[in-house]
Order: sequence, then structure tokens, then C-alpha cells
Amino acid sequence: MAWNEPGGGKDPWGGKNGGDGPPDLDEALQKLRSRFDKIFGGSGGNRGGSGGPSSSLVSVVLVLLALGWAMMGLYQVDEKEQAVVLRLGKYLDTVDAGLHWNPPLVDKVTTVRVTEERQYSSRGQMLTEDENIVELPLTVQYNIRNVKDFVLNVKTPEVSLRQATDSALRHVVGSSKLDEVVSTGRLKIGDEVKLRLQTYLDNYGTGIHVRKINIQEAKPPAQVKAAYDDVIKAREDQERLINEAQAYSNGIIPEARGTAQRMIEESNAYREKVVAEAEGESQRFESLLTEYQKAPGVTRQRLYLDAIQEVMSNSSKVLVDVEGGNNMLYLPLDKLVQPNISKSQSSASREVDVNKIVDEVINKLRNENTTTARSRGIR
Repeated sequence: MAWNEPGGGKDPWGGKNGGDGPPDLDEALQKLRSRFDKIFGGSGGNRGGSGGPSSSLVSVVLVLLALGWAMMGLYQVDEKEQAVVLRLGKYLDTVDAGLHWNPPLVDKVTTVRVTEERQYSSRGQMLTEDENIVELPLTVQYNIRNVKDFVLNVKTPEVSLRQATDSALRHVVGSSKLDEVVSTGRLKIGDEVKLRLQTYLDNYGTGIHVRKINIQEAKPPAQVKAAYDDVIKAREDQERLINEAQAYSNGIIPEARGTAQRMIEESNAYREKVVAEAEGESQRFESLLTEYQKAPGVTRQRLYLDAIQEVMSNSSKVLVDVEGGNNMLYLPLDKLVQPNISKSQSSASREVDVNKIVDEVINKLRNENTTTARSRGIR
């Protein structure tokens, strides 16, 4: 049975169910005020009827403030974030992504993006080991590895990062030569700076993790740029000359080795040839000795004729001493054998018939002797 129906009993506001109209709102607020007064130790009878609405308004305000205070404690942590919770200034907890609640004004929540790739750039002039000034820009890529250390240990961790970067960079560059800084050693210097910088940050307890150090092109100061360009040009010329010399060496050494090998092979061939010719000559001499022992006269005559033939074949002039006279007969053999020898023939085909030449010489001598005798007889 409903409370507002006959016989339904008392209504929830504490009023009587005698009438058909709605419950008395003032009476309901009065009863609510009385309950609050009992809770807070007050007495509803000492207050007049006129204080009821004011007390009720205060109660509503208090409820709303309590609800607002509770709502202020709700906060959301994203996937890339972590939050550090401090209760009355003391570390309480580190929370991950999700919806969380902490009592406001009691707990302090600091949210930090831990997985975000952060970047810091720096540029400065510094002195190398060989006392050269160089301007070196670099970029530091880092993220947050320990959010508690990042928030609590150092007041300004990113300022500490910049100062530590400058210190580590100057230490490494001051221990390196100019050539290493501007050319071949930049990667090595970057690794050394990263290692030293991470050591500094760990000692400070910053909670920062250095991912990479990018060292860009180093440049000299503007005041010495002309001299520096001359040095670079000289170094490039040196490298070019070294490369040319190496290329020449790579070309000449194999050629020299090939020439040496060819000379060795030719020497071996000449040795084999000389040995073979000597062996052939010795065998020929032994054979000739055997023939000479059989027929000395014939062999001697044959040797004489062979020698004469060899001499005459290599001579272009013959002088003959006439017996009984003072005249020397000159025979131009080259003119005599010219019609019989072609210019294109080799030296082996230029041999002449000695017997024919001898016959011609004898006939000519006889004719000259006959002419001479006749001239003497006439006289």
C-alpha cells in the first residue's frame, strides 16, 4: 500500500498521512536539519523556526563541497605516462596508465611522459688536444627511465642534463686531435660522450636515459676558416697523392714481377740452348774425329773447304795476291753475286757457290797474265 493512500502509514518525510496534498517541504527540511544538528552536537529546539532554511542551505553546501573534493581526486594517466604520488610531501607510489584517485590537498600527483623521445641540442667552441679551436654542434636524444628519480632527486634534471653534456663533450674533445673531431673520429667521440654523460646522470640520480648522441659536422671559428680550408686542401692532396702512389705501386709491382719471371724463363731457355749446342758440338767433334782417323787427308781437305766457304760467304770483298807480280787483285763479291741473290732472301739463302766464284777468279787471272805477257813481249 502506498504511503499517501488511506491506511498507508507514515510518509518518508515524517509527516502524518491525514491529508491528500503533498508532504510539507519545510517540515522535511526541518527534520533533515535536526538530524544534522544531532550529528554535529546541536539542539534543534533552541533554534527558532526561522533558522531552519539557513541551516539546510549550509548542509547542502557542505555536501556539494564534499562531492567536489572527491571529484578533484580523480585523474587519468595515459599510456605513455607514469605518475609519482606524494602524500604530505613524502613519496607514496608510482602509478601506471589508467584512471586513479587520490585525496586532493593531501596527495600531490606529478605526471611525466616517460616513453617520449626527447631531444636537446647544443653548440659550443672548445679546444682539442693539439691546441686547435673547433666549433662542434651535437644533439642528445633521451627519455625518462626512472620517473621517481626524475621527479624527486634533482630539482631541474634537464638543466643538469645540459651541464653534464657540456662537461662530457669538452672532456672527450679535449682528449682528441683535430683530425679525429672533424673527420674520421666523430662516431667514436659520440660513443665516448654518450658513455661519460650517462655515467654523470646516473651519479646525479636524474633518472634520464641517453639513447643516442649525434655529433654534426665540426667547423672551425670564422677567424681561422681560411687557414683551416688550406689545411683541409693539403690533407686532400696528401690523400690523393697516396692513392696515386698506391695505384702506381699496384701497377708496377706485378709488371716487374712478370718481367723478372720472363727473364728467368729466358735465362733457363738460353741455358738449355747453350747446353744443347755444346753437347751437339761435342758429339759432332767426336764423330769428326772418328772420320778423321779413318781418312785424314780427305777429312782435312773437307774441313779446309768448309772453312773457306764459311769465310767467303760472310765476306763481300776478296783480295788476291798475284804470283810473280806486285799487283793485288780486288774482287767485289757483293757485286758479283748480286744478280743471283734477291733482296728479300734471308741471310741463310745468301750463300754463294764458292767453286763458281773460284773458277771465275782463275779465268780472270789467266786472262790478265796472258795480256801482261803479251805486252812484255811486244816491248
